[in-house]
Amino acid sequence: MRPTLVFTGPTLSHAEARRLADVVCLPPAVQGSIVAAVQHFDPAAILIVDGGFQLEPAVRHKEILWAVGQGIPVVGAASMGALRAAELHPYMRGVGLIYRWYRRFPFARDDAVAVLHGPEEANFCQLTHALIDLRRTLRNALRRGQVAKSEAEKFEKAAVTLNFRDRSVISMIRHALPTSNDDEIAAFSKKLSSAFVSQKKDDALAAMQLLRAGLPRPGLLRDFRMTVAFKQDLDDAGLEI
Repeated sequence: MRPTLVFTGPTLSHAEARRLADVVCLPPAVQGSIVAAVQHFDPAAILIVDGGFQLEPAVRHKEILWAVGQGIPVVGAASMGALRAAELHPYMRGVGLIYRWYRRFPFARDDAVAVLHGPEEANFCQLTHALIDLRRTLRNALRRGQVAKSEAEKFEKAAVTLNFRDRSVISMIRHALPTSNDDEIAAFSKKLSSAFVSQKKDDALAAMQLLRAGLPRPGLLRDFRMTVAFKQDLDDAGLEI
């Protein structure tokens, strides 16, 4: 039986993904990951949740199109997967609110889904919070009456100015309220932590549910063409097709 592959890491752990469906989990996708996985596993379908971009080049659009051209459904959600799905619509299938947001606002910031995380040996543990999750959390806290509108706006502005490597509930609060004492910061932190929403996790779970339901094979990309740039990407990754 041909396996279903899931590229994930900080958004949805490998252990949780395997509990939800019969899948083969791989690290966050980078340049060459899709081609290498297709050649090694001959998958029935691929889900991209997370992708790397700091230490290695990000997963290439062309290799995703190549996989779709082989008749393999490729789904994206939550993080790098949502970005690529929005950029490659209608050939790649997107799932979730974040995907729809990037489809509606094509010039939205890529770093809205970026997080700092640990290595594979530490199960890609998430070390910071994504801007999109902080925004959803602030809206939830506002809806629940835990923060005022002016406070939510101030916190969101602070979150936007922070580098993705530094974003967290506590750093956002400290940046927004630099003169507040520890008790005030702790009180806001408690409120926002209780209202925390991980939209990335929710979207990844929705994509896993779609995998369980089954995916139709995509129509073949009859006009797929090798390009000089894609050939160079393959050479850089030590791959051939």
